[in-house]
Amino acid sequence: MARNSTDTTARSSDPAFEAYYLERSTQELSEDLDKVRNTNDFRAESIQFLVHALQQGASQFSAQDEARVMSALEKGKKS
Repeated sequence: MARNSTDTTARSSDPAFEAYYLERSTQELSEDLDKVRNTNDFRAESIQFLVHALQQGASQFSAQDEARVMSALEKGKKS
């Protein structure tokens, strides 16, 4: 579950969770990301902006939610 929108404290995500989140986000948003990259005003500097925006999404999850996701992934790898 996402964190409360009134919670303004910054929290670092687990690097493994962040990597998983970025992978899933880019898969789910691939068509939209392609459209953005193919616009006339897209520049090389825009890539860093996109990456940063996607990374911010990972920080919206609580540590408990991150742990649940990572636990489920580990269980899935073992089966």
